[in-house]
Amino acid sequence: MSGHSSGAHQAGVLAATDWKQVGLPTDVVKGYVLISGMYDLLPVSLSARGAYVRFDERTLEELSAMRHLDRVAAPATVVYGTLETPEFQRQSREFAEVLKKAGKPVQLVVAEGYNHFEVMETLANPFQFAGRAALEQMKLKAPI
Repeated sequence: MSGHSSGAHQAGVLAATDWKQVGLPTDVVKGYVLISGMYDLLPVSLSARGAYVRFDERTLEELSAMRHLDRVAAPATVVYGTLETPEFQRQSREFAEVLKKAGKPVQLVVAEGYNHFEVMETLANPFQFAGRAALEQMKLKAPI
């Protein structure tokens, strides 16, 4: 499972889903490539978005992957670019850090010189950051 920006947020929520509650095995998803996402919605709720997206406490709790590390069962690669806004960078670094501290398999990839949109483009290239991470999680090699 992979996603970028809001898609990475959604994939992070899936990573922190209690799959047993819906009758599926905990390893139904085998791995995640999370590119430039938000993993804690509290800062988002305090931004200008809070004026038009109504965040209640339950929403903040359930849709913040950072708060449910115990549910994460598959390896995650967290990717962000150094030319992204500070909040995307901070959330990516902190999510990878707390996953690591929780003993979860995680890899942090910092794409030097990439902005929020350019870093996503690396998913389509098997020789770039996100594309290589996705192939590795599928136990595939880049074509020669």
